[in-house]
Amino acid sequence: MSDPTDLNDLKRRMDGAINAYIGDITSLRTGRASANILDPVQVDAYGSKVPLNQVANITVPEARMLSVNIWDKSMVNAVDRAIRESHLGLNPIMDGQTLRIPLPELNEERRRSLVKVAHEYAEKARVAIRHVRRDGMDGLKKAEKDGDISQDDSRSLSDDVQKLTDESISRIDDLLADKEKEIMQV
Repeated sequence: MSDPTDLNDLKRRMDGAINAYIGDITSLRTGRASANILDPVQVDAYGSKVPLNQVANITVPEARMLSVNIWDKSMVNAVDRAIRESHLGLNPIMDGQTLRIPLPELNEERRRSLVKVAHEYAEKARVAIRHVRRDGMDGLKKAEKDGDISQDDSRSLSDDVQKLTDESISRIDDLLADKEKEIMQV
């Protein structure tokens, strides 16, 4: 971090964590099939983890069905395994190089498990925001120790960093509450 007093950089990084969280919860389905459901799925491909959309084409042929057309025949089993292990509760049906994924009806148990996944995503985002805060605070302490900023400035900026952190975590909590309400709605 070049300038420990750059609150705009910290805000940008915290907003990045919030945007990543929004992307994660968007993929949690609430009824209809959407190709975004599979966005968080990472596939072991060619020695590294890659997003599913980099090894396959995802389409929605019906309201309650997804179709994953895998480009490389050798990747079919890896994609199947990645989808099954993704905590999304999906069970693909192999059909050559295509996986058909029927979306189960959302019963009470399934809704509760989706809420748990949303909570996991929220905690991951909160941790990312806290890491940004820690980086900012460490930078301020170093700048104060080096004599680049005064102790009063350091305290004032520390308060600003904490305020920014609290606002970002509050936004995550609000998004989580909205998503939880949406998932549990019958």
